[in-house]
Amino acid sequence: MSPDEEYAPPKYAQIVQAIRRRIADGTYPPGSLLPSETQLVREFGVSRPTVVRALQVLQLRGTIDREHGKGSFVKTARPEEDTSRAGRAVLDRAEADENGSLVAVGEHPAPPSVAKLLGVAEKTPVMMRRLLFGDGERTTELVTVWCPLDLADGTDLGRDQPLSVSIRQHLRASKGVKLAHVAERLSARHPSTEEAAHLGVRKTAPVLGVLASVFNGGGRPVLIVDIVLPGDLHELEDSYAL
Repeated sequence: MSPDEEYAPPKYAQIVQAIRRRIADGTYPPGSLLPSETQLVREFGVSRPTVVRALQVLQLRGTIDREHGKGSFVKTARPEEDTSRAGRAVLDRAEADENGSLVAVGEHPAPPSVAKLLGVAEKTPVMMRRLLFGDGERTTELVTVWCPLDLADGTDLGRDQPLSVSIRQHLRASKGVKLAHVAERLSARHPSTEEAAHLGVRKTAPVLGVLASVFNGGGRPVLIVDIVLPGDLHELEDSYAL
């Protein structure tokens, strides 16, 4: 293996870089539709999960919007004026389309951090939904969604099948709940024993933790999204005026 190959970015990161260059040089202007996943698979000679992961990263960075059944669109605002929003990316993607793998689902006592954010007593039963996402080469994301039982009742959040539509779309269609805003907390830390096992990393490896509180239009916290990202595969970036 040559030095260039040894230190080459992961395949999905190379696709991210290529698409961002094309957006910057006007090949993909604001509002335009990106090539389909099938076209990108053919162009870059990679698997579909690798392309999906690249699009997830671009969405997380605020570069594109993804619409289920329609495709991926370049955002009309300049990407560098937006912020990385990991929580929104989770709420807006269909688990089945993103190769999500369910590892746990069902009622679970709310851990202290989740109980505090939801405004309930510790160990109150809530619905837990935990998934792993990968790019075809390794696990890239561990996502846990926590939801009060009264909101989960009558929805598919407790089913052991990946959702075919986004959580945001599903809650609006099944319960009439409109998700209004998200407050995120970002931490750099070491993974727990369970997180390390799910992600396939050492307990001393760095991870990025994103804890997102999701509120309805009335200001009530209705979901908690806990995202754990391997530190060597992700970067969250922001740009702002002084």
